[in-house]
Amino acid sequence: MKSIAAKHFQRTSAALLITIMTISMAACSTKPDATENLISNDKKEKKIVNLFGPMEKSKPNATNAARNAFDRTIQMAEKELGLTIEYRTYTAENYQEKTYDDVTLDRVRSNMDDFYLMNPDTIQIPGSEGRLVDLSGLECAKNLRDVVKAANTIDGKLVAIPQEVVAYGLFVNKDLFDQYKLKLPNTPEELMECCRVFKENGIETPIGANRWWLENFVFAQAFADLYSGENTEAEIAALNKGETKYSDYMRPGFEYLKELIDKGYIDAKAAYTYEAIEGEGPDFLAQKTPIVMAYWGAANAETAYGKLDFNLQVIGFPSKLGQMPVVCITGYGVCAGSEHVNDTLSVLDIILSDEALQLYSKTNNVISPSKNVEVDCIPALEPLNDRIKENVYVLGSNASMNMEQWGNTCLIVRELMNGATVEECMDMFDKLQEEAIEKAANTSKNQ
Repeated sequence: MKSIAAKHFQRTSAALLITIMTISMAACSTKPDATENLISNDKKEKKIVNLFGPMEKSKPNATNAARNAFDRTIQMAEKELGLTIEYRTYTAENYQEKTYDDVTLDRVRSNMDDFYLMNPDTIQIPGSEGRLVDLSGLECAKNLRDVVKAANTIDGKLVAIPQEVVAYGLFVNKDLFDQYKLKLPNTPEELMECCRVFKENGIETPIGANRWWLENFVFAQAFADLYSGENTEAEIAALNKGETKYSDYMRPGFEYLKELIDKGYIDAKAAYTYEAIEGEGPDFLAQKTPIVMAYWGAANAETAYGKLDFNLQVIGFPSKLGQMPVVCITGYGVCAGSEHVNDTLSVLDIILSDEALQLYSKTNNVISPSKNVEVDCIPALEPLNDRIKENVYVLGSNASMNMEQWGNTCLIVRELMNGATVEECMDMFDKLQEEAIEKAANTSKNQ
C-alpha cells in the first residue's frame, strides 16, 4: 500500500510527538561538532551512560524551563550514581534524508547507545524484535498509570517509560457555544448538531483541522469500548491473530469524518495543506472557528493557545461513552545490547522516580506517568484532566498491537481527505493488518 514517500510521512507524523515535547527546548540548542560523541580525557575514568535523543544538553546559563527540568532530573541521576550521562543528538543536517525515527531504529539495532527517547510507533518495532530491556522490574514502574503500562507493554514486557503523558482533545471556544445556547458535545451526534447550528449562523468552518490530527476522531469512536471494557487484552489478541479486523473498529469513525467533510463542517482541502496549529490556529484565535484539536501542552503555550481573548475549554473527543481523551505515549527505552545495562536502569529509576517526575511535571505543567504525581492544571484543561483521572481514555498508539496505529491511521485519513471512499480506506486497513500479522509471524520464527 505504502510508497517510499508515504512511509516517510508516517515516520514524520510520529516525530511530531517528539516535537511537541521539545518545541520549547530549541532555544537552548547548540550545534554539535564532529567530536560530540568522543569521550574527553578527563572523563575516561568516569562511568558513562549514553542517551540518544532529539535534544542536546542545555547550556549552563540557559533559562528554558522545560529543558532545565529535564536536565535537572539527569543531574539528579549523575550526582546519586557518580556517573556522566552523555547526550548523543539527532540533527537533520547530519542525517540528511533520514528522520529521527529512522536513525533511532538504526542505532538501537546496532547497539550504539544505552537508552533512547522514542516515539510511539518507534517503540513498537525494536520492542517486538526483543531489542529493548523489560523495565517492569524497576522501582519507578510500580507507580505508573495503567495507561502507560497498556501503551508500552509488548508480550508482557514493559519496554519504555515516558516522563510525560501526551493527551489530545477538542479545544473549544466556550463563548461561542454559549452565544448559540449550545452544550459542549459528549457524543458524535451532539457534535454534529453543534456544527449544524454554527454553520446555519454563518460560521463557515465549525471545525478547524490540519493534516495530522483528524485521526483522533476515529480513535475515540473506534476504541471507546475496547479500552473501557474488561476484555481489552483478548480483543487485542484477536486483532493480532486476524480473528477480528481493524477495519470493523475503524469504519464508524471514518463514516463520521466523511459526513463532517461532506456537510462542510471540516474543510478537507484546506486541512490537507495545514501544519498543526499554524494552519487552523489563526481562525481559532480570531474566533472564526469555534473548534480545533490539539494536545494538552498547547493550552499552556503562549505560542499556541495559552493566551486567548475568550473562554477556552478542552474536552475529550465525542464517543458513545462521552468525551474521550486520546492518549499517545512516548518513552525511554533501554537497549538490550547496551554495555551498561545496569547503570542505565539505575539512571531510569532516578529520572522516572516520583521525586523527579514531580519536578518535571510541575515545571512543564504536563500529565505525569506516575499515578502518585498530580499537578494543578489550568481551568481550561480540567474537563480533559477529569476524564484521565477517571482512567477514561483511548490509546492512539499501543505497542502490543501488531499493526501500528498512529501513523497508519493518519495516512489513511489523508486518503479520505483527498476523496477516497470509506470502503477504499477500510481495504487499506485490511491490507496493513495482513502485512503486520505476516511480519509478526516471521519475527517470532527468527527469535
